[in-house]
Amino acid sequence: MPDGYEISADPARLDAERIHGWLSGDAYWARGRSREKQDAAIAGSLNLGVYETGTGAQVGYARIVTDRATFAWLCDVYIAPAARGRGLGTALAAAVRDHLAGHGLRRVMLATADAHEVYAKAGFEPLAAPDKWMVLGEQ
Repeated sequence: MPDGYEISADPARLDAERIHGWLSGDAYWARGRSREKQDAAIAGSLNLGVYETGTGAQVGYARIVTDRATFAWLCDVYIAPAARGRGLGTALAAAVRDHLAGHGLRRVMLATADAHEVYAKAGFEPLAAPDKWMVLGEQ
C-alpha cells in the first residue's frame, strides 16, 4: 500500500454519496446509475474503501458480489482522479485478492475495458476458455 493511504472493509467508513458521484458520473460501466440502485448494490455486497490516512477522506472503492464460499465478482473499482498514478488501483485489487483468500473461493471474476494491466499485477489473468462463458443481459 502506498504511504499515506489505507484500505478498510469497514462499511461505516464508506462515503456512499461520494461513491455514487464517482460511479454515476465518471465510470463508463455505471454512468447514470441511480443513488437508490447504488445504495442497494453497496448494501448487498462486500465493499472496500481506500482512504487517506491523514484526513480519512475516501479516495477509492471496490465492490465484491460474493457468496463467500465459491464465487466472487469484483466490480465498481474506482480511484478518484486526483489520487491516480500512485499504485492505488493495483493495491486495491491485491487487497481484494487477499481479503477473499481465506474463503477458499473457486473463482473471482471481473470485467474491464481498459485496466487489464492493473489487475494482472494482482494476479488476475484472461479467461483460459472464454467460449465456456455466457451472459444474460448487457454486454
